[in-house]
Amino acid sequence: MNVEIFRNYCLSKKGVTEEFPFDEETLVFKVMGKMFALSGLEHVPFQISLKCDPERSMILREEFDGRITGAYHMNKKHWNTIIPETLPPQLVKELIDHSYDLVVSGLSGRQQQELKNLES
Repeated sequence: MNVEIFRNYCLSKKGVTEEFPFDEETLVFKVMGKMFALSGLEHVPFQISLKCDPERSMILREEFDGRITGAYHMNKKHWNTIIPETLPPQLVKELIDHSYDLVVSGLSGRQQQELKNLES
């Protein structure tokens, strides 16, 4: 997965916006104003940071040693950095979906209802 496929996949999800809140190099995707994915565009190879269930994070980091790590400048218990080109494409999409779903589940009831009411 390259940056353009990543961007399009994230933007295809309901309620998602993209922005550069930190600098011109860090692309951030949010659902209802809450961050679920980011990428430092200057990194080679391309990397993505995603939210992840802590238990699943430990399993993934062990299974994909060096390709999935604790996210730099983020809470490493809840955030992973992945190198998409070294992982199966379906796993990358699954991890993006997992991050999105975790953030949505943490939204207030009002925000979740607002998200449901958005057009696809």
